[in-house]
Amino acid sequence: MQKTVEIKIDRTIMKIETHRWAKQSNGSAVLTFKDNVMMVTANMKDQASETQEFFPLMVDYRENNYAGGKIPGGFFKREGKPSEREVLMSRLIDRPIRPLFPENFFNDTQIIAMLLSGDFSVDYDSMGIIGASAALLSSTIPFTTPVGAVKIGRKDGSFIINPGREELKELEMVVQAAGTEDDIVMLEAEGREFDEDILKQALILAKECISKICEAQRELINPDKLQVEEDVLLNEIYDTLKGKYENSLRDAIFTVGKKERSDKLKLISEEFIEGEEDEIRIAKMKRALHKLEYNVFRQTLLQEKKRNDGRAYDEIRDISIELGILPRVHGSAVFTRGETQSLSTVTLGSEEDSQRIDDLLSTGETKKFMLHYNFPPFSVGEVSFLRGAGRREIGHGQLAEKALKNILPDEETFPYTVRVVSDILESNGSSSMATVCGGTLALMNAGVPITAPVSGIAMGLVKEGDDYAILTDIAGFEDHFGDMDFKVAGTEKGITAVQLDIKIDGLSDEIIDGTLDQAKRARLFILNKMRAEISEPSGELSAYAPVILTMHINPEKIKDLIGPGGKTIKELVATYNVKINTDDDGRVTIAAQNMEVGEKVEKRINELTAVVEIGKIYKGKIARIEDYGVFVEILNGSMGLLHISEISHRRIRNINDVNYKLGQILDVKVIGVDRDNRIKLSKKAIESNNPPSFRNETKPR
Repeated sequence: MQKTVEIKIDRTIMKIETHRWAKQSNGSAVLTFKDNVMMVTANMKDQASETQEFFPLMVDYRENNYAGGKIPGGFFKREGKPSEREVLMSRLIDRPIRPLFPENFFNDTQIIAMLLSGDFSVDYDSMGIIGASAALLSSTIPFTTPVGAVKIGRKDGSFIINPGREELKELEMVVQAAGTEDDIVMLEAEGREFDEDILKQALILAKECISKICEAQRELINPDKLQVEEDVLLNEIYDTLKGKYENSLRDAIFTVGKKERSDKLKLISEEFIEGEEDEIRIAKMKRALHKLEYNVFRQTLLQEKKRNDGRAYDEIRDISIELGILPRVHGSAVFTRGETQSLSTVTLGSEEDSQRIDDLLSTGETKKFMLHYNFPPFSVGEVSFLRGAGRREIGHGQLAEKALKNILPDEETFPYTVRVVSDILESNGSSSMATVCGGTLALMNAGVPITAPVSGIAMGLVKEGDDYAILTDIAGFEDHFGDMDFKVAGTEKGITAVQLDIKIDGLSDEIIDGTLDQAKRARLFILNKMRAEISEPSGELSAYAPVILTMHINPEKIKDLIGPGGKTIKELVATYNVKINTDDDGRVTIAAQNMEVGEKVEKRINELTAVVEIGKIYKGKIARIEDYGVFVEILNGSMGLLHISEISHRRIRNINDVNYKLGQILDVKVIGVDRDNRIKLSKKAIESNNPPSFRNETKPR
């Protein structure tokens, strides 16, 4: 049934229409917010696989180029594989809705969000989350909890709701939040060292907007929802497993050491399943084992107040740091925290190495800082094909990039393109935050003059009823069986990035406040550990890093540097093996293999683009001779007139009396430049009142 609701969000109406288009979908919603139009569909398979062990949810987001009045680039002129932004948006939609499906629902489910019209004056990222919620509520899929979302920006002490593309560039903080009517379920934030209280204020405003959006969606709920039945066979298997293996599972789970713990759990699993041949029953036995592990871990942690590796709730694993371990790399560091280890490297490049952004939001800008995260299978002792970056790698890399980008120097101070790569060598939880710490250390080792070091910590939660424990520096087991993954990165002064994902219905203000306070203490502790190894960026760059010199020339002289058809600049590049970039404002950057070469190129550019100065003496070459004087070429092609009256203190009646020749070299002084840029030269101005004999003039070359 088609339904429509309208929601007022900061003086702008958002309209949601369900089952207006895509009517063969189980659920669909068309959202209109100013000139933004997004369609989201929700579908599920009729039957779940009996052997399914996890909820198979697929979320795909696409930005059609026509939405922004653009034609795709490239040879094929059509949309291809999803861009990094589309991957990140798919994850953004997935994260808040996934924990709200019923526990025993295993039907394949797919959400597809398509941007059909883009109005960049107001943010539309939240529309994907709201649209997914509306489409699911309008369907027969067992999803009954409305979800709302909003983006909050902060500028000059004021908050802005759903800031547009141009506003986003000027904000000191951006918060993307999603939640139910009562609680926050997903959070992302980035900014320039904002404190915890500012984030809490933004969340208060976000919750007001989210609650309003959720309340309006209640009208969209389809009463004919699929009923998820209790799995009787699973419960029977669970009871049998619990009676026989609960104690041995507890012993295995609370074994210190990831490998030792994994080996014990594997033996229990093999013993429990041994002899069983029915695939459906095996799948349910695995689910029952997972459920018992979940319950034993959580109950023991809360009742006995201990973690499975023996740490206190707020205790951080042992940290070790190695710096400059790769001799040919521009900067490197290995950051190890417990059984999680990141090898971070820094590569410095020129303007030409920057990344050109080509998505719907881009306006031709380039990106001079990139952070890439890799998660090879050996980091967890597994065997699998090495492929391109997946959604997880892109998401973790983006989070670490947000954490570090605001502490980088400006382009005038450090005109390099910077690429950080984090290769995870070992993983047992919180590898993205290890990437933040390792990336900071590698930047400092490379000599990048960052404004402040950044550390990161992942916080966890185990909550049963009113009893809960907030965990600092969660390991993989705690992430897997816990209720929250709350990552916080920042400097000593404030937060630079936040990411929150939960597996329960929401987080109260009390839990969020407690987590932020505990995370701050952990962040500062790790920063002190990092400072003990390297207190400030290295004073010099690697000998293998390119040298980049920045100079400014008269913008009108750029054409002289480039030359006809680019001939001049191409000759410089080829002769000295350098890279040269020019900006319209006259800024020129030179990337050379060493300082000596860079300074030679800088000198040549100064010669090519020098501006004629009144009162200065130049060597010039006669290019033309007229009855009234000679035209002399000075300063790389600039032509000036040496009038017959300015040749000598002695009066010259005829230019032929001077016996000048084409190509002859003269010393001349610039005595004036008129409003038409015509240059006036003088020879007598640099001679004494006793004129020399013209027979002694320099012969032509």
